[in-house]
Amino acid sequence: MKIGNFDLNGNKTFIIAELSANHNGSLQNAVDTIKAAKEVGANAIKLQTYTADTLTLDCNKKDFIIKGGTLWDGKTMYELYKKAYTPWEWHKELFDYGRKIGIDIFSSPFDKSAVDFLEQFEPSAYKIASFEITDYELIRYAASKGRPMIISTGIATIDEIQDAVDICKSEGNNDIVLLKCTSAYPAPLEDANLRTIPNLAETFGVIAGFSDHTLGITAPIAAVTLGAKVIEKHFILDKSIGGPDADFSLDKKEFAQMVKAVRDTEKLLGKVDYSMTDKKKKSRQFARSLYIAEDVKVGNIVTSKNVRSVRPGFGLHPKYFKDILGKRFRLDLEKGTALKWEHLQ
Repeated sequence: MKIGNFDLNGNKTFIIAELSANHNGSLQNAVDTIKAAKEVGANAIKLQTYTADTLTLDCNKKDFIIKGGTLWDGKTMYELYKKAYTPWEWHKELFDYGRKIGIDIFSSPFDKSAVDFLEQFEPSAYKIASFEITDYELIRYAASKGRPMIISTGIATIDEIQDAVDICKSEGNNDIVLLKCTSAYPAPLEDANLRTIPNLAETFGVIAGFSDHTLGITAPIAAVTLGAKVIEKHFILDKSIGGPDADFSLDKKEFAQMVKAVRDTEKLLGKVDYSMTDKKKKSRQFARSLYIAEDVKVGNIVTSKNVRSVRPGFGLHPKYFKDILGKRFRLDLEKGTALKWEHLQ
C-alpha cells in the first residue's frame, strides 16, 4: 500500500503534519507551515476541508454550545468552525506549493461536497476525522474515489470501526489505515491506550497508526514501537500565532525532535536478526573460551586448574569444558594458549 510515493509496507513511518486551524486565518501562515513541515522531515501536510455551514448550523441553542471541559467551551460550534476552517479558495495554492517543494499534501473532507471539491487536486489519500467515522455515507463516497483511506477511530465503537472498514471494501477499496486516536484536546496520557494499535491491525486486517493529541513527543515514539506505520500530529509554525489548536500542537523545533526520535526508533527496532555479522564476530573476542591456565606437559590430565573459561574468545567454546575434563594433553603447552581439540589425546 502506498500513499503518494511512500510505501507503508516498508520499515519507515509515514509522518503527517496536521495543519488544521494553525494558519489562524492567514494564507501566508499556511504556506509557511507547509514549507516548515517539509524542512522538519514530515512526509505529508494535511488540511481540513469544510465550512461552518457544511459542519453545523448557525444556532445558539444549548445543543450547539460546546461544553465538557474542552479548550473551546462556551463557543457555539458555528463560531469555532467559522474561525478554524481553511478557506477553500486557498486549496489550489496550497496543493500546488506542497507539490512544488516535494511534500505530499491531502485533506480531510467533512462532507460529500468537500470530496467533490478535493477531487480536482487528485489527493494521494482521504483522511476521515474521528468525529466523522459515524458518517457512513461520507466514508462510502470518499472510498468510492479509489484513494487510500486513513480513518481515525477516536469516538468509534468496535462495531463502527468494522462498519467503516466494510464500507470501504464494499466500494472495492482495500487501501485502509486505521488510526488509534483519543478525541480529547489535549489528550491525557492515561487515555492513549496505545496497545490498541497492534490490535487494530490484527483485528481488522489493515495498516494501523496513531493520530496523536497528547502533549509532547513521547506518545508517537511509543506508538512506533508498537507497530504504528502512520503518525499524525498537529503542527504549528509558532505557538504565538495562536488559534484553536495551538495549545496541543508541536512547533517547528518540537516537531523536528519528534521526527528525529521516530527515525531513531525505527533504527532501534530494525528487524528480527540472529545472524552472525562481522561486528558480532569481532565482538566475540570479549567472550569467554577455554585457555591453558598454567604450563602443562604431554600426558598431563586436564583439570579445572590447568584449563579455565576466561576472556578472550579464541579458544574452545566453554560448553565443552565438562567433556574435556580427565582427558590428557598430547603437547607441551604454555599458560595463555587458546585450547584446541588437537591439543588433546
